[in-house]
Amino acid sequence: MTKIGIAFPDFISTEKIKRRKNIDGFSKSFGIRYKFLAALLLVSIAVLIFRIFTLQIIEGKYYRLLSDSNRIKTVVTHAPRGIITDRNGKPLVINVPGFRLVENGKTRLLNQEQALSLISAGKKDLEIDSLRYYPEKDATAHVLGYLGQITKEELSSEKYSGYRSGDLIGEMGIEEEYEGMLRGVDGKQLVEIDSSGKSIRKLGESDPIPGRNIRLTIDLGLQKKAYEAMRGVKKGAVIVTTPKGEVLALISKPTFDPNLFTQDETYKTATDSAYREVDQVLSDGESQPLLNRAIAGLYPPGSTFKIITAASGLNNKIIGRDYSIEDKGIIRVGEFSFANWYFTGYGRTDGVVNVVKGLARSNDIFFYELAAKIGVDRLSATAKDFMIGDFSGIDLAGGSRGLVPNPSWKEKVIGEKWYLGDTYHYGIGQGYLLSTPLHVNSWAQTVAAKGQMYYPHLFKDSEKKDKTLKQNLLSEGATELITEGMIGACKENGVAWPLFNLKIKNQKLKIDGRNFLEVPQSSVSGNFKDYRQVVLACKTGTAQHGGEKTLPHAWITLFAPARDPQIVITVLSEESGEGSSVAAPIAKEILTEWFSRK
Repeated sequence: MTKIGIAFPDFISTEKIKRRKNIDGFSKSFGIRYKFLAALLLVSIAVLIFRIFTLQIIEGKYYRLLSDSNRIKTVVTHAPRGIITDRNGKPLVINVPGFRLVENGKTRLLNQEQALSLISAGKKDLEIDSLRYYPEKDATAHVLGYLGQITKEELSSEKYSGYRSGDLIGEMGIEEEYEGMLRGVDGKQLVEIDSSGKSIRKLGESDPIPGRNIRLTIDLGLQKKAYEAMRGVKKGAVIVTTPKGEVLALISKPTFDPNLFTQDETYKTATDSAYREVDQVLSDGESQPLLNRAIAGLYPPGSTFKIITAASGLNNKIIGRDYSIEDKGIIRVGEFSFANWYFTGYGRTDGVVNVVKGLARSNDIFFYELAAKIGVDRLSATAKDFMIGDFSGIDLAGGSRGLVPNPSWKEKVIGEKWYLGDTYHYGIGQGYLLSTPLHVNSWAQTVAAKGQMYYPHLFKDSEKKDKTLKQNLLSEGATELITEGMIGACKENGVAWPLFNLKIKNQKLKIDGRNFLEVPQSSVSGNFKDYRQVVLACKTGTAQHGGEKTLPHAWITLFAPARDPQIVITVLSEESGEGSSVAAPIAKEILTEWFSRK
């Protein structure tokens, strides 16, 4: 065996053994780390692959839509609303080109000049629209209404399902009543945009579908004449209908220009308009220009109600043509007295009065006694038959029911029992009784239609056209006597003195001895053969209210010609005086307009 020398001591071989052991340890440690890193890499790759799979396969549709929404913009093209015309096709509202801009949830209307200015300044969110324009301004406000931005409450209602925040909807009038017809279907444009919001190309388009056009029963010429005739009235109403309920004209005062709500902010209203800005219309709580007094104003009807009192007495066979009373000028009940207007104003009486003379002379004494004879319960029943205390069914929102009093109502509401004096006041349309001008027009229309009450309506093609609301409200005898009394009110010795012997220049009106009479040459100056006297049937009313210093409401309701009626007119002028002095001249202007062109 060879022995290792001193140059190679034993420890050398021992050292070699130790180094190998260290190397083996390092290799083992490095292998563990390598495996860990490899595993970590594999896990990361797996996670990455899974995430890519999730994004592209599982959630791919969502992110594609999100990507498209970032580069595709939907531009709404608002559908023009339907046009509204009068019965002869004359436009009552039209659409003019415009734009809308929604800022902070509020819709702002713009004309073309404003829009171009904003576009040139870099504005990109303008929506194409048409602005609603009402050519007759104040004259048709309460018929047509206006447009306003939809509210949060309206958005949550079923009626406006499918509407969006910022949409404009009909407010008041026909615009509100027939919103579903007038509103069209908006169009849309799909536009591809770049990162700066600039349009690159149009991807698709659906055209807007205009709303349905609507033809009303309104006669524009008569509407304008009624508005002109009311020029001196601060508060009041006019309703003109046919005997079958078609509304030819409807005016409420004070009125406003609806273009203030629908045109851009640069719009200037007519100089004769009472309100120059929207805020003035909305804030006037005293005059309430948004109140449609024709259908919603509540007033004591005064002597126009004597038509109902007469109808109740005749229908219930309590009186007939031969029933009469002696007018003594005043009735005393204990310490209270109830006088006739003729006695109070002139110290005179009407002598023997029957129902015809009672209506012609508007004799309070006759109707005091008749109301007591009928009794409050039967009188209230007749009033309800004539729709007082109920809605008339007219196709306009916001109507009032009116009030039909009775003993139980007074005890419950006022806490007092019913007295005979209450019945007296009731019989002449005073006291607690309240009605709208439309109610008054409806009972005059019922007499004109021989006892048939028709639905009042403004939509020419309404399903209510020529349909009766109530039938046989008057017997043939009652109709004849009431009509005779109303004819007497418009003749000499009646009370409606501005309408005595109404003469119209129109040779086309056929003289028949019933509706149109020959005019004596001495009563007109020149061309007397061209004139006709129109036979009218009317009833005035002077309704007391408030204190002694407050002027009464002035009323008149009438139909003409009396035997074969074409037109029914009701006029109310608040706090202005006597019906014959204030309301009758307004009705005369409307009658002249109607019969002059026939």
